Amino acid sequence: MGYPSLKYNRNAIEKGYTNQILEIDLTEKKITVKDVPEEMQKQFVGGRGYCLKLVYDGTDKDTKFDSPENVLAFAGGPFCGETGFAGSGKFIVGTISPLTNTFCDSNVGGHFFPLVKLSGFDAISVVGKSDEEVVIVIDGNTCEVSIKKAPATQNTLLEADRFVEQWNGVGKLSNVAFVCAGIGAKNTQLGCINSVYYDVRRKRCRSKQAGRGGTGSVMREKGLWGIVAKRDQSKSNANKPADRERVRNAGKSLRNVINEVDPKAMSLCTQGTTALIDMMNSFHLLPVNNYQYGCDERAHKVSGSIFEKKYFKQGHPDGCFAGCNLACTKGYDEHRLLTGPFAGRTVAVDGPEYESAANITNLGIFDIEYIFEYNFYCDEYGIDTISTGVVQSFLFEAYERGLLTKEDTEGLELTWDNAESVMELLHRMAAGKGDFALSAGKGVRYMKDWIAKKASTRNGRPYKDIMEELSLFAMETKGLEFSMYISKESLAQQGGYGFALKGPQHDEAWLIAIDQLNKELPTFKKKAMALKWFPLIRTWFNVVGLCKLPWIDVRHPEAKHTDDPSKNLPTIDYYLELVNATLGTNKSLDDLLTESERCYLLHKLINLRQGFGTREHDMLPLRAMAPVFMNEYESRKPYYEKYLTDVAGLDISSKSDKERLELLQVYRRKEYERLADEVYDEKGYDWHGIPHDETLKRLSLDHAENLEIVSTARKRVN
Repeated sequence: MGYPSLKYNRNAIEKGYTNQILEIDLTEKKITVKDVPEEMQKQFVGGRGYCLKLVYDGTDKDTKFDSPENVLAFAGGPFCGETGFAGSGKFIVGTISPLTNTFCDSNVGGHFFPLVKLSGFDAISVVGKSDEEVVIVIDGNTCEVSIKKAPATQNTLLEADRFVEQWNGVGKLSNVAFVCAGIGAKNTQLGCINSVYYDVRRKRCRSKQAGRGGTGSVMREKGLWGIVAKRDQSKSNANKPADRERVRNAGKSLRNVINEVDPKAMSLCTQGTTALIDMMNSFHLLPVNNYQYGCDERAHKVSGSIFEKKYFKQGHPDGCFAGCNLACTKGYDEHRLLTGPFAGRTVAVDGPEYESAANITNLGIFDIEYIFEYNFYCDEYGIDTISTGVVQSFLFEAYERGLLTKEDTEGLELTWDNAESVMELLHRMAAGKGDFALSAGKGVRYMKDWIAKKASTRNGRPYKDIMEELSLFAMETKGLEFSMYISKESLAQQGGYGFALKGPQHDEAWLIAIDQLNKELPTFKKKAMALKWFPLIRTWFNVVGLCKLPWIDVRHPEAKHTDDPSKNLPTIDYYLELVNATLGTNKSLDDLLTESERCYLLHKLINLRQGFGTREHDMLPLRAMAPVFMNEYESRKPYYEKYLTDVAGLDISSKSDKERLELLQVYRRKEYERLADEVYDEKGYDWHGIPHDETLKRLSLDHAENLEIVSTARKRVN
């Protein structure tokens, strides 16, 4: 069959915007270019805001992840592609998720969206389904968008260099980038989207991942293999800010702070985010054996310092886009694969990020070679390391507790520190091989029901009882698997996970460091206030196309002299300069937070519209709040005894260990419920977590349709 193409007029970037949206209907094979409505830009800014608006407008309460009308949206922001500032390669992918059944988004870096923007588009919206796999090509040089037949291979990253050379034409390899999703995204609901670009220093393609929520599975469900962007225009000075010199000065100030602080603090420039492994282990925050434990004496085997000295090349910039001297995009170019279809082949591995490494410790494995192994295959298969690993750790614990048998697992021995079984299950999941692996690819929430039915049939125990037991340690909320931090001892981080609109992902409210490590949220009120402020400022980064790490992980030396050091306000001033110098405005921090809150509230409205979004959906599994079983309690018995006495104020002198554990669980649950009351009040919600009409009005979202969504949600809970 023939495939269409469209010639378009490329808008020049002006003050960070092109003001055009590329719309693709894969069912009709139709390509459309539309102007961004002025009100959309004013209210939702870009990035996550644009994705939210496109998905909200294009879907309804009955839309599922595999509905043809589901929107797969990509958007940068006004600062995406700004080479004069650190962390500006970020963009957002948003859609109705197969895991959460409501809006979920994931941020990712690389060169893809800066090239899309140079080609003339602020956002891409993909709907419909193709009857055969296709690739969308955006050629910003010829101003043509086309739909073409997908490459005749299931390999993605392994053949990335060839694809870039093929699509490059006569330009530089660095002027082509693409997003894609591998075979695992097609066979599971855990699919990630790879953002692939050519690294001129390493002379190979590299990739970053939009991992959470199954965005890659939506892509493959639509019959979309990938999207290519090419543009030969120089990236330097291409964002056309209102005042280029002010942008440069703000960028220089931020880079100076990074150069001064990072080598003495996190060492992201040399270790990447693996630097977090030692820190998390030291404070009992590193997940081990499905979050049962927070530290392990074997952690020194996977220390960030080993990655730095033995595996990561040093001495040249390693940012995922031009202008970023944090350089945390690490990689290892010579990993020899141990398992799977490419065993024996030497490959390059990008990362690992802390999350991917901690995913392996969460399976009881402390072996760097298997961290690289797992990371590579998840990326090649196009599946999220976090969700995939948490599904596996949940299954391993269910096996440990006798709720899964070897017959259920189709011959796999799911025991901790069993790398052979971990990798075999991973390969089966990606291939959709066997009922057990195919089911596991649907996530933790699905597997709770699957296991409970199997176990109930086998031993006659009531299904409800088994589900209740599984739910104690099934690490998912809203259908999304937890990211890799132990939250048992940090009430603020529990809230950061529970109230996060997409589910327990740290990018919305990572409060574990300021709460548990730095003790900067000592009162209940401070925790509640932080759970309003931090999700808003972190949402803002996703709205405008910026990475959070230069702000959150590199604290300005002057921050300690401010009233609230954790907000890192001296660095926030650099971002304000970027905003006003680019847009020609005079915005304040409050203005940015208001824009962010409007986007945040639209996400809440989508959740409510889809039948979720209320208090019951913000609740956590017990393991996220307290030890569940005696082995967890006994591993830190002195700590918990002191906590019960000094913090909870309880007399435990006559209590057995079992009774003390039960007291701890009851206390922690009550504290979380109390926190929910405080946070909802801070955010302008009622007891059920539903926004008041006044909150909608304050943020100019009090349209009839939105008021109806809120009214329907209230009726549902009353």
